[in-house]
Amino acid sequence: MSKILIEIPEEVYSAIRLPPDEVEAELRKELGIALYQRGVLSAGKACALAGLDRWSFEQILGRRRINRHYSQEDLLEDIAYADSGQ
Repeated sequence: MSKILIEIPEEVYSAIRLPPDEVEAELRKELGIALYQRGVLSAGKACALAGLDRWSFEQILGRRRINRHYSQEDLLEDIAYADSGQ
């Protein structure tokens, strides 16, 4: 797994209204959603970054009224998932 270190100014970090043990997961989730919305990541890769299963990710997209991008890569990921029997 690759690691990226992002430095956040202390005043920004202290302004985040989440329990400290939830900050990293929430930032990963929001980054995955934002990169998907911009078309930078496929849905599958955005789910992996966000730490969410596909169903939970799709529910968030729906609640936020984020348009679903369905690329050929997404189709291939869906077919592979269906073939895996999970």
